[in-house]
Parts: sequence; structure tokens; C-alpha cells
Amino acid sequence: MTNTIALLAYDSKKDNLVEFVKKHQVVLSRYKLVAPEDTAQYLLQEAVIEINSVLPISLGGDAQIAAEIATGNIIAVICLVDYLFSQSYEPDLKLLLRICQVHNVPIAINIATAEIIINSLIQATVAHLIFNPVSGQGNAQQELSLIKSLLEPHLHLHIHETTIEQTAEELTKEAIAKQADLIIASGGDGTVSAVAGELVNTGIPLGIIPRGTANAFGMALGIPSITPIRSACDIILAGKIRTIDVGQCNDRTMILLAGVGYEAETIERADREAKNRWGVLAYVMAGWQQLNEQQLFDVEIEIDGVTKTFEAGAITIANAAPPTSVLAQGLGEVIMNDGLLEVMIITSNSRLQAVNTVVRMFGSAIFKTPAQDQDTIGLRTKQVKVSTDPPQKVVLDGEIIGTTPVEIKCIPDGLIVLAPPTNEIEEKSAWSFLSLPTRVKNQALQNDGII
Repeated sequence: MTNTIALLAYDSKKDNLVEFVKKHQVVLSRYKLVAPEDTAQYLLQEAVIEINSVLPISLGGDAQIAAEIATGNIIAVICLVDYLFSQSYEPDLKLLLRICQVHNVPIAINIATAEIIINSLIQATVAHLIFNPVSGQGNAQQELSLIKSLLEPHLHLHIHETTIEQTAEELTKEAIAKQADLIIASGGDGTVSAVAGELVNTGIPLGIIPRGTANAFGMALGIPSITPIRSACDIILAGKIRTIDVGQCNDRTMILLAGVGYEAETIERADREAKNRWGVLAYVMAGWQQLNEQQLFDVEIEIDGVTKTFEAGAITIANAAPPTSVLAQGLGEVIMNDGLLEVMIITSNSRLQAVNTVVRMFGSAIFKTPAQDQDTIGLRTKQVKVSTDPPQKVVLDGEIIGTTPVEIKCIPDGLIVLAPPTNEIEEKSAWSFLSLPTRVKNQALQNDGII
């Protein structure tokens, strides 16, 4: 019950608690709520809000709540009391006061102090962490503990772990419905892409804690690869944002790139077992093996209603890419906020030509100058459609999604990310730019009839 608010009331104050919950429903809906069973049922009859229940007070519900306070799972307690009309079966106020005092948890015993707690919650930043426990090669639970220790002192952090039954997309939708101020994705590029896809054009910023094999998106944004968890958490807490483009590939969100042919075959060769054993070297080894087998294929590319045909061994359409995504680098730089996609067509038909092309494109990325290579064709466009004969496998943000044809378009300024600022983009504070607490505060004030 992390980030939970406990709601209790003496019998004569339950109507006051109902009115309080209805008045502050916008703020309270961003947290988990818990109440003794009888109180929870009373609230559910009168207010449209999600609430979990523990045992009734008569069976020790207040003791259950006290235990949750002691284990650090409750951030505030609202227990409305009435000394004039108290009954023997009312919540044990002495117990709650003592346990809250020991563990430094705010407790309100009347409406005035409850309003103070609500005002503090309005100013707080609520973050939801979507955590993929199977990403990467480290100990997932140790990494999660480190993330919590770094972020929880500064954010009201809700943690959601992905499972086979609950995908990153589904958990992100739930976080959006809970009016999250910030959503953080922790996993590989696939997890980050899944979360980002749900955040397109929502105005909710994306925080990234890379824990995958390649972590290409984190690298493209400038998140340091040394101590990536600590560095990423520092960047999130710094609150600096960048607004970047996203792509849409066959109705799927693309934050990095789509690869047709060689790159897709390479990704498929680097299976989970190889990545667990060799890490990022698994991609290098798979790519070298694929050079022996890659064949040219016929390509038909449509841009702005004009169709061109080529023979190619690899096609890369990029929205963002670090220098290590070599096949995207022929134009010197993959620009994330220009409203355009970078399209690279590789026509090398021998291993030697392919190696020379890769070397030139890597140099292009390092020196940010277009590659001078007769075996590459590079262009920038808002939208592109690619068909091949025979059909070729397609990799999107590190995941095989099927085969050609693909149609990809750019969504300008579609995603807000927390990342180190660049020289080209004005430094801004995420909190002031989004007015995160103000957004919730204004809704609360509207409910009060003040604005």
C-alpha cells in the first residue's frame, strides 16, 4: 500500500469525512486510499472513488492501519474524532497518534488539520514508476531498491512491475488515469517505447531509468552509461525537460528507429540468452555473422507521393539514435526535434563494402558531418512508405514487429522527456514548465468554488 492515505472517522464524523472526500476527490484520486471496512463501505455509497478496506474497527482495523504506518506504507492519516460523542468501539486514537509520532507521519483529527494535509499533497509531485523486472542482467530487486532510495525522499512514488498479465502499456494507462504528474519507465528500450507510446501528446513527461542491454534511447538523450541508475535518477530529480518528436510506424509508436533487412536480422540473432551472456556485444557478434548472409533486396520507397526504387541490404528510418546505432548516422546527426525522420538506404553488396560503410557512418556520427559514401543514400522527410521484394523483417525500437511494408510518419513535439539539456534546446524546469502541482491545485480550487 505504498503512497497510501488512511481514512478513519468516529461515527458522528463519518458524514464530515464523506464531504471532505467528495470535496478533494481530484487530489485523493491520485493516491491509494485505505479505510476500515465499515468506513470504506460508507464512503463508497456516497463518493465515487476507489478505496481499499481493512478489517472493521471492532476487529482491529485501526491496528492494521497502524502496522502499515510502522512499515512505511502510509504517508498521511485523516482520523476525524468527536470527543463529545465518542463510543467504546471508535478508532484507537492514542495508538494512531503514537505510531504517527514515532514514524513522522502527519495525522489530522479535524477538518482544519485535514485541509493542511490536502494542501501539502496538492504541492507534491506524484510519480508512477513502470518497472520491468526481467530487463537487463542485474539483480532487479536490488535495482528497484536503489531506485526507491533515490527517488522516494523527493517524490510520491507509485511502483508498478510489469508481468505477462500486466503490460507496460496497461500500467501506463492506469497511471495516466490516476493523474500522474510524471511517469518513469525502467527497463530496456522496448519497455521505454511501450510507456512512451501511451504518453504521446498527453503533456505528461517521461522519465527514463535505463536497465536494458543496449539502452539506445537513454544514450541518445545523453543519460550517462556509467552508473546509469544513479545518473538517471539525478536527471529526473533535476527536472529539466526536452520536447522531442516521435514516429508512428504501422500504428505503433517509434521513439528510436525502424530497421528493415540487415538490422532486423541482427536483432533477431541476438536472442535473450546471448544478451544475458554477452550484453551489448551480442549485437556486435550477431551483426558480424549477418554480414555473411545478408542479401540485397528490391526496395520501393514513397515520399511526398513520389516513388523511387533501389536495391538495398538495409534501410533505417530514425527518429532518434545514439552514435552506436551506426546505420542511422549517414547524415551526420539524427535530430530529435526537427519534425523530420532520417532515412538511410544501404546498398553495399559485399562484406568489405559493408564494413567500409559502417566505418564511414560511425565517423559521420562522431564528427557530425554527412558520410561520403557511394553505397548509402540519405534523406530527411516527414513521412515515408517502404515496400520490399521479397518481404523483409522489421525491427522497431529493438523489437521484431513483422515484415514490410511499413509506413512511418513523424509526430512533431509529441513527447516530453526528462533529460540533460542540449545547447540547441532552452533549459527549462519541468515543474515550472508543466506547472505540475498547479494543475491539480487549480482543479481543487475549482471544486471549492474559489476559481
